Order: sequence, then structure tokens, then C-alpha cells
Amino acid sequence: MEYAIGILLGLGLSASCGFRVFVPLLITNVASLLGLTHYSAGFEWMGSWPAFALFTTATIVEVGGYYVPWIDNVLDSIAVPLSAIAGTLLTASFITGMSPMVHWVLAIIVGGGTAGVISAGTGVLRLGSSATTGGLGNHILATIENFASFVMSILSMLIPFVMGIFTLGMLVFFGIKIINRKKIKADRINTQARESKT
Repeated sequence: MEYAIGILLGLGLSASCGFRVFVPLLITNVASLLGLTHYSAGFEWMGSWPAFALFTTATIVEVGGYYVPWIDNVLDSIAVPLSAIAGTLLTASFITGMSPMVHWVLAIIVGGGTAGVISAGTGVLRLGSSATTGGLGNHILATIENFASFVMSILSMLIPFVMGIFTLGMLVFFGIKIINRKKIKADRINTQARESKT
């Protein structure tokens, strides 16, 4: 049961990292400082005051950056690997009682994979918004993502089972979005290739 809670908590927090890299790190840090949660051994530094200062600064910069047209697209390009790292770190920090190899493999697959898929999916949505609204609609999308990251981070800590299942649904949704985007891109390339031959 303890394993399941750690994995589902990591799953929900990693999905939150897919929306904003540093928000879940800040939320868990504050929860730790308030004594509401505890990191597993070796990750106690994530609940320190220096970490609070770092995560707060990074969160402000990240959240603000997504309100600047086209800068948000630049942030998306680095957000995927950063969110995967943050998701892996958060998942690893809440999984306990496993061998180091299983611990890190699970953290990378569950945490890094989840955060990477969600982040890539939101990037696809933002590209669509930029193309259709000239970047003007991205403010709305950024606000939704900020809200989702904060709320999901808090709810993942309160009801990890529910949020874990919800996250699995989100993974399916964003996975379909990414696959469709790749199909559209491949079809466009094939069409251009056929046109160039004729």
C-alpha cells in the first residue's frame, strides 16, 4: 500500500510538472516546511529553506514567462526535458522501501515519462494556439496551465489515488494529441514530396 501511494503521488505530481516545472517542487517544499509531508531519505534537501528560495524564484520566472508571446514557445522547448527531470525527482522523493535500481527505474518511467508526455502535449496545444490566434490565445492557455499545476499538485498530495487515476486519463488524452500531431506532420511531408515529384 505504501508503494502504491508513493507511485500514485509521484504520478500526480509529475503530471503537474508537465504543466509547470517548478510549481509542484514549490508546493511539496512548502508542505514539507509546514510538516504536512516528508520526503524519503536522501531528498530532505528539497524541504529546506534554501530550496524554498530557489523554487519560489524559478516558479515566478516560469509562470511569468508564459505570458510573453513566443517566449512561451521557447520555454516549451526546454520545458519537456526539465519537466521530465523534475517529475523523476519528485517521484523518487516519495517512493520508499525499494531497492535503488527499482526505485530509480520506477521514478524515471512513472515520473519522467508522465511529465514528459504532459509537457509535450501542452506544447502541441500552444503551437496550435499560436498558429490560430497569433499568440494572443496563449495567455488563456497559460492561465489554465498555471491553475492546473497548482491545483493538481495540492490535490495529488491530498487524494493521491484519485489524482493518479485522473492522471492516467490525461496521459491518454495528451498521447493521442501528440500522435495526431505527428501524423499531420508526416502527411504534410508526404504531400510536399509528391508535389515536388510532379
